Amino acid sequence: MSIVVTGATGHLGRLVVEALLRDGVAPSEIVAAGRNVAKLDDLAAQGVTVARIDFTDAESLAAAFAGAETLLLVSGSEVGQRFSQHSAAIDAAKLAGVGRIIYTSAPAATTSSLVLAPEHKATEEYLVSSGVPFTILRNGWYTENYVGAAEQAVATGVLAASVGEGTVSSASRVDYADAAAAVIQGEGHEGAVYELSGDTAWNFTELASVISELSGTQVVYSPLTPEEHAAVLSGAGLDEGTVGFVVALDGNIRDGLLGVTSGDLSRLIGRPTTSLRDGLAAAWKR
Repeated sequence: MSIVVTGATGHLGRLVVEALLRDGVAPSEIVAAGRNVAKLDDLAAQGVTVARIDFTDAESLAAAFAGAETLLLVSGSEVGQRFSQHSAAIDAAKLAGVGRIIYTSAPAATTSSLVLAPEHKATEEYLVSSGVPFTILRNGWYTENYVGAAEQAVATGVLAASVGEGTVSSASRVDYADAAAAVIQGEGHEGAVYELSGDTAWNFTELASVISELSGTQVVYSPLTPEEHAAVLSGAGLDEGTVGFVVALDGNIRDGLLGVTSGDLSRLIGRPTTSLRDGLAAAWKR
């Protein structure tokens, strides 16, 4: 019986496969699935089975999921298409007789006004109704998401955002991957919903300070109103949809939706989560 990890050609899925191998899971028990299997050649050389999947191709899903005991369904990255992709994977897993599905969702997905929540809410509800045993990992924000903001801030000396004094309890992708690997290998997680986040919530003044320290360039946080932020983003050439999304997300941070520190993540991985400084230093190649 195998462990199937979707999104293995992406950041999180790849790290989960690496965590499983590090923990001593036999490569022959792992199926690394993704669209571009050429990116998985090194895993195949270690004995990991690789499988090409496309969420719009039911046959590819059936072939990858055949004989699987556990499916880690890493949420897709295509906003607006996630639910159709996720539900197709859940249907295929059920038909294949997969023993359990572990899904990477979003913070408080079923109750939150987070701009990213609706597709995750729909997926969670569909997964629960499928009848397949499940565990839901509601992943919080990744520290790596701020590499681009750090680079821009160094170039301008300013970290501009409309988050106000809102906080973010981010953790590194390695932390989240280790949590997924722990749930895959552990027992007693059936039906559980984990709210995963970093141990410490930080604000953008602190982020500016970390960027300054790591870069050697003085960066200051410049708080903007949502209207000012939208104007800056539009002036930089971003389309209306992207501008609306970014400003809405900053509003979510301002409202405290990404600053929750539940402790679930550190409990699952058995260690403190990676600090903002250490996470950004590891991800930001200068």
